[in-house]
Amino acid sequence: MAHTVKFSHLESELQRLSYPVSRDEAAEALDDVTVLFAEGQENLGELVAQTEQDEYESVEDIDAEINNVLPREAVGEPYQSEGEG
Repeated sequence: MAHTVKFSHLESELQRLSYPVSRDEAAEALDDVTVLFAEGQENLGELVAQTEQDEYESVEDIDAEINNVLPREAVGEPYQSEGEG
């Protein structure tokens, strides 16, 4: 059943998988999940399919790889700093 999840709750979706898991298996298992960002949304299965690793050993592994393929709108405005100006 297709559903949506906020980006801040992504880890709970990744915990559904049994590790180790291949990229293809993870992409297929997460294809029914839409991730909501502050600006926009993406299919989680498609994001996983774009990652480089062939297999993930843990939630942390796949989460790090997903963060490497996020669209720009997922991480805020370009050149925006969280530090004090």
